[in-house]
Amino acid sequence: MAALLRASCRRRGLSAGLLRLARRASSSDEKRDSYSYVIVGAGSAGCVLSNRLSEDPDQSVLVLEAGPRDVWLGSKRLLWKIHMPAALVSNLCDNRYNWYYHTTPQKGLNNRVLYWPRGRVWGGSSSLNAMVYVRGHAQDYNRWERQGAAGWDYEHCLPYFRKAQAHELGPDRYRGGDGPLHVSRGKSNHPLHHAFLEAAQQAGYPFTEDMNGFQQEGFGWMDMTIYRGQRWSASMAYLHPALCRENLKAESETLVTKILFNGTRAVGVEYMKGGERRKVYASKEVILSGGAINSPQLLMLSGVGDANELRRHRIPVVCHLPGVGQNLQDHLEMYIQQECTQPITLHSAQKPIRRMSIGLKWLWSFSGDGATAHLETGGFIRSRPGVLHPDIQFHFLPSQVIDHGRRPTQHEAYQVHVGTMRSLSVGWLKLRSTNPLDHPIIEPNYMSTDADIEEFRQSVKLTREIFAQKALEPFRGRELQPGSHVKSDHEIDAFVRARADSAYHPSCTCKMGHPSDPGAVIDPQTRVYGVENLRVVDASIMPSVVSGNLNAPTIMMAEKAADLIRGRPALRDTDVPVYQPRSLETQR
Repeated sequence: MAALLRASCRRRGLSAGLLRLARRASSSDEKRDSYSYVIVGAGSAGCVLSNRLSEDPDQSVLVLEAGPRDVWLGSKRLLWKIHMPAALVSNLCDNRYNWYYHTTPQKGLNNRVLYWPRGRVWGGSSSLNAMVYVRGHAQDYNRWERQGAAGWDYEHCLPYFRKAQAHELGPDRYRGGDGPLHVSRGKSNHPLHHAFLEAAQQAGYPFTEDMNGFQQEGFGWMDMTIYRGQRWSASMAYLHPALCRENLKAESETLVTKILFNGTRAVGVEYMKGGERRKVYASKEVILSGGAINSPQLLMLSGVGDANELRRHRIPVVCHLPGVGQNLQDHLEMYIQQECTQPITLHSAQKPIRRMSIGLKWLWSFSGDGATAHLETGGFIRSRPGVLHPDIQFHFLPSQVIDHGRRPTQHEAYQVHVGTMRSLSVGWLKLRSTNPLDHPIIEPNYMSTDADIEEFRQSVKLTREIFAQKALEPFRGRELQPGSHVKSDHEIDAFVRARADSAYHPSCTCKMGHPSDPGAVIDPQTRVYGVENLRVVDASIMPSVVSGNLNAPTIMMAEKAADLIRGRPALRDTDVPVYQPRSLETQR
């Protein structure tokens, strides 16, 4: 319209006044492609923000996701791999929904290159993960406060965990009852789950009724983001229910390539869609929710990061912020695998007829073995005397996983995923090039400290102790991994270096902190230092990784950030009791 008016004015030789009117019309056309908030990434945090910010009908919200939608024409069955809980391994291996990242060769892990699957779809990694709902320990959030994240201690975070949650067991001091995120409790009748929990108690560890409640320490039934037999991702919980609002628009297969700045003020983003380069503007704020890899990558591509690194790539510097991409933290884990003497594991589910039967039952009624991820029991313990709160996590699975599930199971077997929670090894990521399609260089720096090696050695020994208890005796065959021949500390360390792998919890690359902290990227209001109208809200802003899985904390953080963005008073719950072991001088 505006272009036609300008052309008409020129052809007719009309006055400068009419030409100015045409220019204003052109400017008005550009502003039509403008929203109050532009959110980059429809992952766990982006879905929460899309919902909460669009609750205000006076604000308009656009969310841009690089990957596809998680449903097709309203049918979840047509994209069954995402919504069927038991198909989680397939998602981890499917690059349609997955960024398929890889690390640099890791010196501490025999120079192995590790595979890092990350969600590239509506729902982000909540559409690919194992659906384990774990919040971490209260002390994780109190540590954040000490690290400069004012207002992010446990008493300020717990209310947002509750706000997000609709637990099937109903609300209490720790659980929410009417939030968007449905959470169910593991309730399998599988004999191996019951035997594992009994074995843990025989080894001297307590049973905990709720590892997300008063007492994290111990072993018990896991909470899961599964609802009525289906994966309950952040997309299903937050984004889809809000799409009926006229002030919310969500795009898929839209790659944001650059943040647009006017000086140091973020005014919009540039993106690619359908082979075309486009721009969209934000009258209030641009919010990055791309995760611990994409958010720092986009900041650097846009001129926000370490000035020396940006100049090396000939990127104009908008703001020298050396902490961008630094402080990378992840959880490393190992699989301790035991042969099962009875044919009761999920090995039989790999057979074509059995697999088809499971799939058809789930498609028909969202029930049966397809309706769970089978990671229904687990636990947290302290590795040694004097540790203030659990630093080793266990997930139990009545099956065997090989190479992230990219190879089929070989035996009737069960396994524990075991790993340490607060590694001292910290890494970084940097741009590989100025091409947004090029994955950044990812250097987790795994196993670079003696303390990490000692903790993993202890994790192997403690797992073996649990597996050796009487409760598992009816099922216990030979140890498949590491194997009975691995006995000495040196041999255990060698096994860890050869087999440890990522637990898929990258975080902390846009660290929240005090302005005096040279490594801080955002302030406790989630605003990026040194620029205006730009925030980051996702797992990258954690000051340090929490003691557990990251999906629940990321959703909590987005709930809290939404209140900060909207200028609402922060929720707070004081004097909430948290379990303390009777004596820190003993491990149990």
